[in-house]
Amino acid sequence: MSLIHPTSGSATIFGKDCIRYGPQLRQEIGYLPSEVFYYDRMKVIDLLKYSASFYPQDNTKRMHELAEGMELEMNRRIEDLSYGNRKKVGIVQGLLHRPKLLFLDEPTAGLDPLMQRKSFELIREENQRGVTVFFSSHILSEVQRMCNRVAIIREGRIVEIADIRTLQQNNYKKVRVVAGDVDAAYFDMPGVTNLEQHNGTVRFFFKGDVNAVMHKIGQIKVSDVTIEEPTLEEIFMHYYE
Repeated sequence: MSLIHPTSGSATIFGKDCIRYGPQLRQEIGYLPSEVFYYDRMKVIDLLKYSASFYPQDNTKRMHELAEGMELEMNRRIEDLSYGNRKKVGIVQGLLHRPKLLFLDEPTAGLDPLMQRKSFELIREENQRGVTVFFSSHILSEVQRMCNRVAIIREGRIVEIADIRTLQQNNYKKVRVVAGDVDAAYFDMPGVTNLEQHNGTVRFFFKGDVNAVMHKIGQIKVSDVTIEEPTLEEIFMHYYE
């Protein structure tokens, strides 16, 4: 399942009737679908000029700046582009009119690591100037890296929404205890899940008063203890297991 992220922004389009003000609102929205399909015989430059023509302002300079930043070859035909390069066209197209609200669906799919980093930098710049960004991705490390709020979707319904830091702090703790002569069953207590043992190391997740775990650990001889916040991916999987 994907995660959706609304960053904080100062877009002024919220609160307007989306039917009555539909044309005006769409002028302020940028969108990048997970799969991009264009007129294959068109050149990139012609496609972007065509897209820019739908907006009242002159976006020529902005279009070329974005294309240069994404290393996009403007004179190539769409049909000659790789999937990654088509995705770069979509990124430029979605941003060239300086939208106030931006929807990105799997924006880095098909991009090499360098282009992924550049696209992240571009998205951050947009957010810093006040753009509200909805970011959907199956790559949870990207969400954790990019977003400050996250919604977890299960079977088409939002089951959790919170800022990432709060989600990590208020969720399970990841515990690792190295104690060679202690059986994993010793930590079988309320709040403990995913309990496992391997080569003298016991690992589990715990949700509740961490002092209860500390008390348990304090009753045995250990050589190492680690208690840390889980990754977003680990939290996400708990909603599915």
